[in-house]
Amino acid sequence: MEQPANTLSYFIAGYGVIFGVMIVYLASLIIRWRNLKQDEALLNELDQKEGGSKE
Repeated sequence: MEQPANTLSYFIAGYGVIFGVMIVYLASLIIRWRNLKQDEALLNELDQKEGGSKE
């Protein structure tokens, strides 16, 4: 009687790839969120400077 194919290593590798991609995606989102906050702070600062010079 033949044994079923041993695919445990492929199973583990597949989960490793999936979780690796998710970690890279989350890191990308975090970096983009930080850049967005920096841009927002810069725009607010510029808006305050421009608003003060008009008056």
